[in-house]
Amino acid sequence: METMGNLRRTHYCGEVRLADAGQEMVVAGSIAKCRDKGGIIFADLRDTTGILQMVFDDSTDPAVFEKASSLKSEYVVIAKGVLRERDAKTDKIATGDVELYVTELRVLSAAETTPFEIRDEVKVKDELRLKYRYLDLRRPSMHDPIVLRSKICQIIRNYYCDNHFCEIETPMLIKSTPEGARDYLVPSRVQPGHFYALPQSPQLYKQILMLSGFDRYFQIARCFRDEDLRADRQPEFTQVDLEMSFVTEEDIMTLNEGLIKKLWKEILNIDVATPFQRMPWDEAMARYGSDKPDTRFGLEIIDVTDAVRSSEFAPFKGAIEAGGSVRLINCKGLADKLTRKTIDKLGDVAKTYGAKGLAYTRLTADGETSSFEKFLTEEEKAALRTAANAETGDVLLVVSDADNVRACTALGQVRLEVGRRCELIDPDKFNFLWVVKFPLFEYSEEEGRYMAMHHPFTMPTEDSMDKLETEPGKCYANAYDIVLNGCELGGGSIRINDPALQDRMFKALGFTEEKARESFGFLMDAYKYGAPPHGGMAYGLDRMVMLMLKRDSIRDVIAFPKVQNASELMSGAPETVDEKQLRELSIATVSAEG
Repeated sequence: METMGNLRRTHYCGEVRLADAGQEMVVAGSIAKCRDKGGIIFADLRDTTGILQMVFDDSTDPAVFEKASSLKSEYVVIAKGVLRERDAKTDKIATGDVELYVTELRVLSAAETTPFEIRDEVKVKDELRLKYRYLDLRRPSMHDPIVLRSKICQIIRNYYCDNHFCEIETPMLIKSTPEGARDYLVPSRVQPGHFYALPQSPQLYKQILMLSGFDRYFQIARCFRDEDLRADRQPEFTQVDLEMSFVTEEDIMTLNEGLIKKLWKEILNIDVATPFQRMPWDEAMARYGSDKPDTRFGLEIIDVTDAVRSSEFAPFKGAIEAGGSVRLINCKGLADKLTRKTIDKLGDVAKTYGAKGLAYTRLTADGETSSFEKFLTEEEKAALRTAANAETGDVLLVVSDADNVRACTALGQVRLEVGRRCELIDPDKFNFLWVVKFPLFEYSEEEGRYMAMHHPFTMPTEDSMDKLETEPGKCYANAYDIVLNGCELGGGSIRINDPALQDRMFKALGFTEEKARESFGFLMDAYKYGAPPHGGMAYGLDRMVMLMLKRDSIRDVIAFPKVQNASELMSGAPETVDEKQLRELSIATVSAEG
């Protein structure tokens, strides 16, 4: 193999244009494709910016031509030549108007035949792609999102810095605290039997920074949660984390709408209208059955309880008498698409989310079929259809339940499935909104107590202050989530800055004074010395990039992601370690059965 010698790159492949024709330049990269046409050789050179065609012909120096004839895919080269206009132009690449006539070529590294072709059109199993991630990332469809992610981070940094924020790093080895997902633990060698936790978020530290007088903080922070994986979740992920002093939730939302507006304009050239809609949590659940509603299509949930309140139909009667409700979605004009077989599948969706079943009525031009209307009186049937604004061509999908949230959640998932099946969702829309006024607590059947819906430091609303101890289920929070197309893009809250109120919050969550001090003593002590009113939020950066690029999984926008069992296929992590390392950490392993 050769060295670069005195050649140094002067231009990037994807950035040259017809206006640069006639210039001598040096480019470097990997061979994406090579074509020997007999007397003329074309080689596509790929670097991080794109592809440039190089050409060698009978006027090329024979030694250079012979070297070019040996080129294969993924060989790494550096080449010097003159940029010229192409005879046969193409619009398939950004540099399709030009080519580099090469006068000097150096082969810096040869390459074996790759396990799969390095081009986007090739279908490759995920396991193979992730095992050879360094090859997969050479493909433009995988390479470009990582480059774009870097640009997004730069815009974010500049935006917050322009708005008086200070970028501050918080510790990666922290104290394990309750009230969250499962921690990743790190053993301490110098303190046997003691463990650090990797941060699930910088929550406590950013609040401490507000107490420390920094006023506005942000960080692009690595976070860790030992949770089961899914398409938009990884065990390690990146948050855009921020906190502000002397602000209301409206101040925080307005400032962050400015960030979204800037990002979508500079990255996607899309003008996002602000301010975003504010929707209380109760309304989101009632209309969409979700605290992250997808508002790109209709099919809103309708409460028809009053229409059937006197019904003797057992499922309706039982739900209503237990304080629940009867709700439906009217799938307007979808009777031809929602067959009985399809409705049965939608019923399985409803059951997955806790409903006992999914009742239906199909109103077709050929007749009407219903799984429940024969149990209603003519007056009840008419009242229900009026409440639903039902017409020929519609399908009514009905859930009744003693638990209103469960009924809405099940119908909300049915709504999403109908939207997907019937192609009601415009993939080119970006619908933003804020969901506000979340419940302060949620009851955990597993724990047998109320738990913080967000975290224990969330400020209750004014009208909830006197209910903390007596009616926790009726308390609301100064909390807010930013939602995009049915995905939670980020969220946050105004924080408690009154030590007495924080003590009440801990007690409402079932913390003894000893437990609260053991877990959060350093924060409680800090509050004694004056704490400004403050609040903040965090975005999921991986999810943001995924949604901006309309990808299906955050793995597509993370350089080295984990798979379903939290392993990283390229390096083989996690892996066992030798006994010596374990002894140094005072750790003994046990079998899964033990």
